[in-house]
Amino acid sequence: MSAPLPVDVDRLQQALSVSFRDRDLLVLALIHRSALNEWPDVLPGDNERLEFLGDAVLGAVVADQLYHAFPEEPEGSLTNLRAMLVRKPSLAQWARRFDLGAYLILGRGEERRSGRERDSILAGALEAVIGAIYLDQGYDGARAFIAPLVAQALATGAEGGPLRPSPQTPDAKSELQRRVQARYGQLPVYRLRAVTGPKHRPTYCVAVEVPSGITREGVGPSKQAAEQDAARRALEALEGDDASDPLAGAG
Repeated sequence: MSAPLPVDVDRLQQALSVSFRDRDLLVLALIHRSALNEWPDVLPGDNERLEFLGDAVLGAVVADQLYHAFPEEPEGSLTNLRAMLVRKPSLAQWARRFDLGAYLILGRGEERRSGRERDSILAGALEAVIGAIYLDQGYDGARAFIAPLVAQALATGAEGGPLRPSPQTPDAKSELQRRVQARYGQLPVYRLRAVTGPKHRPTYCVAVEVPSGITREGVGPSKQAAEQDAARRALEALEGDDASDPLAGAG
C-alpha cells in the first residue's frame, strides 16, 4: 500500500488562519505515530515532539491570559481553570472547529478505529499544530492563534455559560481528606487564625492540622478559599521529599 497522500496545506492554513513560512512544520504536526510505524522510510517523523512543545506553549499562553483576566483570583483557582481549558476533550473540540481530523495522517489501524474522531488524537494534533506555529512564528504567533480560542471558551463555557475560576474543581480539601483519612484513619482539622483587612475586602488566614502534627497555613479572600490554600500546601508537604517533615513520607 502506498504512503498517505499529501495534505492540502493551503486549505488547512486557511482554516487555521495561519500562513506558515515553513509548511513542512505543519505537515509534520499532522503525522500520527501510527502512520510513521507503517511508512518509516517515507514520512519525515511523527508529531509527538511538536505535541510536547505545543503543550508547554499552550499552558504558558493560557496561564498568561487567565492571570490578566482574573486579577483577584488566587493561584489555586487559576490552576483549576487552566486545567479545565487544556484538558483533552476541550482541545479536541477546538481541533474539530478547524476540521483538523480530516487532515491527519494516520496508520491503517487508527483509520479503522475512527482515529480522526478520537479526542486523544485530535488533542495531540492540536498541540502539535501549536508547537509548529511556535517554531514558525514565535510566541506571539502562537498566542495570536490560541488567545481567541481561550477567550471564546471563557465567554461561552462548556454549557453555554461563562467559565469562571472555581477552587472547588479539583478540590484540594477533598483530596487532602482522602489521603489523610487513608493514612491515619482520621480527618484534617481546619482552624481560623485571623481575619485582616477592611470589611469589604477581608483576608482570611486558616491553618490545617493533620494527625501527624504538621500544620500548614493558607490565606484567601474567603474562609473557603483560605482552607483550599492551606489544603494545597499540606498536599505539597505530603508529596515532598523533606524527611524532617512529619507529614512527608509518612504511611
